[in-house]
Amino acid sequence: MSSPDCPLCRKLAECRELPPGEVVWEFPGSVAFLGPWQYYHGYCVLVARTHARELFHLGEAARRAYLDEMCVLAQAIDGAFRPRKLNCEMLGNQVPHLHWHVFPRSADDPEALQAVWLALDRAGRDEGQKRRLETGPLDRPATAARIRDVLLTLQAPRA
Repeated sequence: MSSPDCPLCRKLAECRELPPGEVVWEFPGSVAFLGPWQYYHGYCVLVARTHARELFHLGEAARRAYLDEMCVLAQAIDGAFRPRKLNCEMLGNQVPHLHWHVFPRSADDPEALQAVWLALDRAGRDEGQKRRLETGPLDRPATAARIRDVLLTLQAPRA
């Protein structure tokens, strides 16, 4: 089920046309996209294939599968980049379609005790800050490939 007005539903419909560095993995119930803010190296957005506003709107089996897929993705990001901590957040305030933000937080993050969203808000007003937060140590295809390699070793489910 999808909604024609939803940007995440449109992205899901077009995911096979995106460059290989954008789609990390196609799970049965969701798709993992490499997020734009690669200062948080390995940051991904896991988008549910079903258009739903709240987690409890999914049936029990779909909800459990979606949560399991988020955990597998988080495990793969951890295995690929060994962050100090992973922040997994499901908000939906801007786009009311179920999606998880999985932010790896490094040990040398100067704002380790602050929410990522504070830095992203500043990036919206400061082009230099935006460029800094969009840039990671590897290019996007290499970052996505590293996560994919770990997902393969985990035998992650595929669509």
